[in-house]
Amino acid sequence: MRTLDDHHHPELSNALEHLLSSGGKRIRPAVALLTGRMYQGDLQRLVSLSAAIELLHTATLVHDDLIDGALLRRGIATLNAKWSPAATVLTGDYIFAQAARCAAETDSVYLMNQFAKTLAIIVNGEIDQLFSTHRYSTREEYFRRIYAKTASLFELASSAAAHLSGVTDEEVEIMRQFGYALGMAFQIVDDILDFTGAQETVGKPVASDLRQGLITLPFICYLEKHPEDEEVQAVLLGEKANIDKLVTDIRNSGAVQDAFQIARDYISQAVGLLEERPACDEKKALKELSEYVILRHI
Repeated sequence: MRTLDDHHHPELSNALEHLLSSGGKRIRPAVALLTGRMYQGDLQRLVSLSAAIELLHTATLVHDDLIDGALLRRGIATLNAKWSPAATVLTGDYIFAQAARCAAETDSVYLMNQFAKTLAIIVNGEIDQLFSTHRYSTREEYFRRIYAKTASLFELASSAAAHLSGVTDEEVEIMRQFGYALGMAFQIVDDILDFTGAQETVGKPVASDLRQGLITLPFICYLEKHPEDEEVQAVLLGEKANIDKLVTDIRNSGAVQDAFQIARDYISQAVGLLEERPACDEKKALKELSEYVILRHI
């Protein structure tokens, strides 16, 4: 973002610098680069793809923080906390534009089409989440929501990188499945950390999703075993609930372990899909990255 365009408002420059200094794991662009290089794809096109994916992700976070009223991300004040809502929205829009610009640098109509489709999926997922608070969700509904919110962009990273590298449609599909499984596991672990992580580690208050009425997998696993729990019913009805007690009960119930096993199963799928891919350092790195997703929980 520092080098894409020097001709923007000084306040926008400050906002972009703040975002760049806020850290982040950069897992999605890493997936794209490693996948493409595993197939010996053109580095410059892969860099453009990776930048487009990370910028798209960053733009969605900027808008998410505004929608959620979040004041912290990764332990650092969000743009929403520092700026007006209007300026925050416009910054997100600007980053979306730069993401599209990077995607266009690949000279791939396929990528531009997939990029637009993925953005539409993400937006629909966010709207679904917006209207799903304080409402019972089945596992299937939850999985659809996190696919849209998170796994769809992992899918784009792995499948588009494979496509740009000139491999067969079968290989592209295998890597799409890899990105899907990795992204699903990533979001499930994120949702687990909302219950088990310390604010200093995850960079936001414990149970912040639950406090907003957002139903995630650990809650669903607990609900399946304790449907009459008073605090559960209060959350589902949008009434005042003892969230701290509910978090403790969920932690002690085995629900977190049940959710973690589902994430582990997705990682096993992802690693299994890599088995017949070309032996190289990039393949090894993709496996290690997949294992890292699970290790974040430990």
